[in-house]
Amino acid sequence: MSVIKKILSAVLAASVLLCVGCSGGNSENESTSASESDSVNSGSSAESTAEESTPEAPDNEQVDLNIYIEDGVFKVGGEKIWMNGMNTPWHKWDDFGGGYDAQWWREVFGAMHEDGMNSARVWLTCTGTTGFEFNDSGEITGMTDKFWNDLDSLFEIARENRIYIMATLISFDHFKNGNKDEWRAIAQESDKMDSFVNNYVIPLVERYDDNPYLWSIDLCNEPDWIYENEECGQLSWDCLGELFARSASAIHEHSDDILVTIGFGIIKYNSDKYEGNYGSDEFLQSRYNNKNAYCDFWSVHYYDWQLPWFSSMFLKTPEEFGIDTSKPFVVGECGSEGIAPKKYAKSLSECYQWAYDNGWCGVLPWNQYGLEPDKEFKTYIEEAAVYIDGVINSADNAA
Repeated sequence: MSVIKKILSAVLAASVLLCVGCSGGNSENESTSASESDSVNSGSSAESTAEESTPEAPDNEQVDLNIYIEDGVFKVGGEKIWMNGMNTPWHKWDDFGGGYDAQWWREVFGAMHEDGMNSARVWLTCTGTTGFEFNDSGEITGMTDKFWNDLDSLFEIARENRIYIMATLISFDHFKNGNKDEWRAIAQESDKMDSFVNNYVIPLVERYDDNPYLWSIDLCNEPDWIYENEECGQLSWDCLGELFARSASAIHEHSDDILVTIGFGIIKYNSDKYEGNYGSDEFLQSRYNNKNAYCDFWSVHYYDWQLPWFSSMFLKTPEEFGIDTSKPFVVGECGSEGIAPKKYAKSLSECYQWAYDNGWCGVLPWNQYGLEPDKEFKTYIEEAAVYIDGVINSADNAA
């Protein structure tokens, strides 16, 4: 641990805070099942050991490390966990089934763990051109062996380093001009949606349901641009909603533990205060009549370009955004330097503190470190970990 990190951690640790404002999950998805023996530490320093950070289970039973929602917060092993992590979306772009490098991920997750982070958001596919197998009708028939082998490695590395993964299934990039035309059909034709669910989503869930470090599945990275941008097809929310509803239903029907969300790029599509909440239970179930078509928590992205129109997650509470506060809300992406405009300027550490104090249940900044585990990367994650290691864990341990 760096000297400055020790100093800042000591100062921040003097203020013991309680996690407030994240108010509840869907009771249908709060059960846990898979048991593991790894640590659940939500942000240990480099000096911590697995033995010190693993809660003692009664009667020598193994600790259940699945994250669940209870009393408005994320919990694991009966204790609160605040999702302090970052986006490590890819290394080489379309890594899994492509140019996956296990050593790179091992170094990155290892460095994150040492600096007190507990979670990462990872894109399982970036464009839909790697890992998938299609038939002549444009239906997904399965995933390549290399795709699964690469993910097996990733989730084992996550387990070794106690990093919870928010796994993003697809991105708006899949729908861009020049990528496979099949993706626009998948979002508009029910039989092709079924091939997506049956041959990608369900096998994924069944393969990794016993690994608690598959914390959640993000159904799509920034579907906003599929709806808004001509280059992505400008598909309707009705079409996208059906794809998301079918996927969410399948996940909930095949797992009691994996949580579901949608990574909206702008708050206006995740709140009735603006354009509407296109991830709400009501909307998803209107597109696919199944009680399991719901999100367990909300995940929205923030960058400074949004400030003039929608303010910032680091300036307003979930309630002020008109968010459905019956479910926890995380900042699934944000800039790695906090808020830059001088009028509202905040460092990344100050943004973490604001989010923690004001009801957000986690922050995962975007990485901007050149995608290499080098000195610049190390400096970034230490900056991001300062507040987390110094205050948030102190509060959670005291609660």
